[in-house]
Amino acid sequence: MQAIVQSDTTSRHGDWMQTVTGRQFWPLDPRPEEVHIEDIAHALSMICRFGGHCLEFYSVAEHCCHVSDYCPTKDKLWGLLHDSTEAYAGDIIRPIKPWLNGYKGIELRIMECVCQRFNLMPIQPDNVSIIDQRILGNEARDIMAPPPIPWYFIGESLPKLKIQCWSPKQARMEFAERFYRLYAGE
Repeated sequence: MQAIVQSDTTSRHGDWMQTVTGRQFWPLDPRPEEVHIEDIAHALSMICRFGGHCLEFYSVAEHCCHVSDYCPTKDKLWGLLHDSTEAYAGDIIRPIKPWLNGYKGIELRIMECVCQRFNLMPIQPDNVSIIDQRILGNEARDIMAPPPIPWYFIGESLPKLKIQCWSPKQARMEFAERFYRLYAGE
């Protein structure tokens, strides 16, 4: 893999990170043309949900695949990409995220670029939010230790979904396959 060099670093806000494909990405100054599905698929396949506090490795990429699978056809691509900001800004656990000043703005700017890059409407569809919430019931049942008290934010589990805990390699492949199929409009 050959690195892709960009030289306009003086006019950008913040610093850049190197992606797995050797590209530069500025999380504080994102641009749609710098968002690449290969980087997203790889990074999400390597990030463990719940800050790693699950019984087995369970990637954000697998989670996104399941959300997409349960969304109506018109929202499947949005469901797949709904956590794509985490490829560039990390997965911050729910209890901390609201307390990080400026983090929501960073996520929003990155998601706006993702939406522009992949021709998605800029607002997450309600169906995606509902499925994302409901899948927590499956995740709690299948990959978490019994909770000390019930999770207050769990929705009704999704029927027939059993969390598999794919390897990062499988999660990356499954995510990419779904993306290319959905992006092509199949």
